[in-house]
Amino acid sequence: MTETTALKLPGLGQDYQPRPGSRAARLLQPIAKDVAAELAKQFGVCVKPVWLRRTNTATGETELISVPCGATSAAKCEPCAEANRRLRMQQIREGWHLTEEPVTTPDAPTDEQRELVEYRAVLEFARTSVVMAAEWEQVAELDAEIDQVDEQITAAGIRGSVLPGGRKDGTDGQESAPARKRSTKRRQDAPDLPRLPVANRTIPHPHIGSDGREHRDSMFLTLTLGSYGPIHSAYHRRGRVQTCECGELHGQHDPRLGTPVDPDSYDYRAAALDCIHFAKVLDRFWQNLRRAVGWNVQYAGSTEMQKRLAPHGHFAIRGALPRKLVRQVAAATYHQVWWPAHDRLVYDPDGPLPTWDATEKTYRDPDTGAALPTWDEALDAIDDDPDAEPVHVARLGTVNVKGVRGGSESAEKTIRYITKYIAKDITDAVSPDSRAQEEHMARLAVELQVLPCSPTCPNWLLYGIQPKNAKATARPGGARARCISGARSASPVGASWSLGSGRTRPSLTTAPTGRRG
Repeated sequence: MTETTALKLPGLGQDYQPRPGSRAARLLQPIAKDVAAELAKQFGVCVKPVWLRRTNTATGETELISVPCGATSAAKCEPCAEANRRLRMQQIREGWHLTEEPVTTPDAPTDEQRELVEYRAVLEFARTSVVMAAEWEQVAELDAEIDQVDEQITAAGIRGSVLPGGRKDGTDGQESAPARKRSTKRRQDAPDLPRLPVANRTIPHPHIGSDGREHRDSMFLTLTLGSYGPIHSAYHRRGRVQTCECGELHGQHDPRLGTPVDPDSYDYRAAALDCIHFAKVLDRFWQNLRRAVGWNVQYAGSTEMQKRLAPHGHFAIRGALPRKLVRQVAAATYHQVWWPAHDRLVYDPDGPLPTWDATEKTYRDPDTGAALPTWDEALDAIDDDPDAEPVHVARLGTVNVKGVRGGSESAEKTIRYITKYIAKDITDAVSPDSRAQEEHMARLAVELQVLPCSPTCPNWLLYGIQPKNAKATARPGGARARCISGARSASPVGASWSLGSGRTRPSLTTAPTGRRG
């Protein structure tokens, strides 16, 4: 039998060149917009500038100017994200090993600023008088004038509000709900913590070595979450690979690394809940650490995803702390989630969902038409239950502490390591390379798609509860939470020292402390 070879069609060969001027030849030509974007990236210029109209208030002349978009994600604008990353690196260099307290004393007010605030006080006194006399037309006139003065105060360079807490007479139209108070008593299953008054300083006392010299070393801290079940890991001990819990040896590039040994027994729900509340438990850790050491501990850091798809944080801490104390604080740190129960779905995401009643501004059951409990009503039920328990308790897991000396090569490597993923997406760091990793990510995504991520999350409708500030546009499963939609690797844990706070706030701030409960 004679074999015949089919003739190769034109265009299939590697050396085939399309006819000049043809459609195929035009498709091979580079696009001008893409070339411009590549040049912008090469020279570090914003690829998505924002155009603003600037008007000279003296002459009335108007012109258009372009400013960088300021994106912090490389997926949106790579040059701006890289500039932001380098800014964070410089801020950590300057703020990590400070030896003197940064100056944060505000400037003295000018005469103009004093006059504006004094006039604002006169208007507030006059408004209080007409409110007591129920002269509401004059109240409206004074409110309009007060708004103008407030704008002038801001333009004069005064920050903050003259009445930060609002008016006590309730006539400002801002009715705030009373804060819910919960017991601050520590859990019985959590170790006790030392508590000292937090001194108003951000730099610890120097350590005096045996040679009599002062040492101001700092620390590099890594915080992780607990275990949800055995996973395939490449353990190393004394330079040798140890046997995994599955009984095999895994190399560094084994596609099973980070996946559960037994996916059916792996606690995906707890992993998803810890992912959602990771920022809260970190916030609680820093609060506890400051109370334990007795001074305002400063830090800068970012979070990224591990192979097992659990977040962990890397932090540069100013000053050296006892490692035993840091581990003790981490072991005793927890965050209780006082939310309505959401362990059982009331409505199937693929079935009939609660409908919006435009007249009553509420969601109703699709079958009975009964209004769903509001967010406040669900919380009231928790407050009225003396045996109520938190729906979830997030805790920290492994803690790794390392000392770093300022100005050393190790310090520079640590800074680069902390900011490595600050401009990237989580999906860039945890792209699945095998079927096992894809299945692991899919199982975790299934939990995240139905779990509520905040009080305003539309997923509360799946559990028969209206989300806080419910709107007609709520769509369960479509929440844009960081942990659901593929958020940035640099989470809002941010930084807390005076040279750059957080990944988008280069200002003088202190990291927030968590609420009680």
